[in-house]
Amino acid sequence: MSVPAPNDSLWRCVGAAIADRTRHPFTLTHVRPVPGGCINNTAVIGDGDVSYFVKLNSAQCVDMFEAEAEGLQELSGAGALRVPSPVCFGTVHQHAWLVLENLGAVTSHTSADWHLAGRGLAMMHRQRQEAYGWHRNNTIGSTPQKNDYCVDWVEFLRKQRIGYQLDLAARNGYDGRLQMLGRSLLERLPGLFTNYVPDASLLHGDLWSGNIGFVESGQPVVFDPAVYYGDRETDVAMTELFGGFAQDFYRGYEEIWPLDHGYRFRKHVYNLYHLLNHLNLFGPGYLSQCESLIAHALAQLD
Repeated sequence: MSVPAPNDSLWRCVGAAIADRTRHPFTLTHVRPVPGGCINNTAVIGDGDVSYFVKLNSAQCVDMFEAEAEGLQELSGAGALRVPSPVCFGTVHQHAWLVLENLGAVTSHTSADWHLAGRGLAMMHRQRQEAYGWHRNNTIGSTPQKNDYCVDWVEFLRKQRIGYQLDLAARNGYDGRLQMLGRSLLERLPGLFTNYVPDASLLHGDLWSGNIGFVESGQPVVFDPAVYYGDRETDVAMTELFGGFAQDFYRGYEEIWPLDHGYRFRKHVYNLYHLLNHLNLFGPGYLSQCESLIAHALAQLD
């Protein structure tokens, strides 16, 4: 599904929804497709005075966009990191759409910007609740992410994160060694938490380098969340995947809330969730990496 032309009826409906939500007239004059997304099509739209960032997908994905809008509001409420404000969402014919504030995030940044981002994430993680999970399910990429409340973190991790992805992988035909190793890890998972009970912290949930940017002033912005409440180490662990963050980010984080010494072992298990999800979304190129990571985690438990 590509981004429709400016004269498409979709944009008239989106423009009307923006005007209704913001209480300001909005007559669309331009649509600029934005490349780079692997789940949604994206574009910047404007009327000559104001512009918005829009995500598009098939109509059945509207619940995904609703959950994303709620997640952004949850992150914003912590007052620690800037996020694009959701404006409105809906469906038109075969399209679902989500309109967001256009922050014009840029990729150029300084060590001070990364330091600020690390401090901001640690402060966001200070937003906590009693149980792990969230009030609704959402998605990680386009994969359903279950967030049923649970007071036992190991049980939550076992059933709603690692175990869920392993079951999905089995349905996708990835059995054999992956499942044997995975089930062994699930059985031995409590060994990583013998002296560690994490707080249920507010998490971005999908914090890799593609989901953080910096506005012109250098202020960090996070987006595309998969929000829930869980161990803060899961967010930090994912920042080490797929290229990683600058070292100033980690120095900033540690200034606010130092990580437990066991993080260096648990981070591999936390990143397994995302690698399994990539296996399920994008195919067998991730299989050997998943198997190797599980084997590494099991070796640490010997």
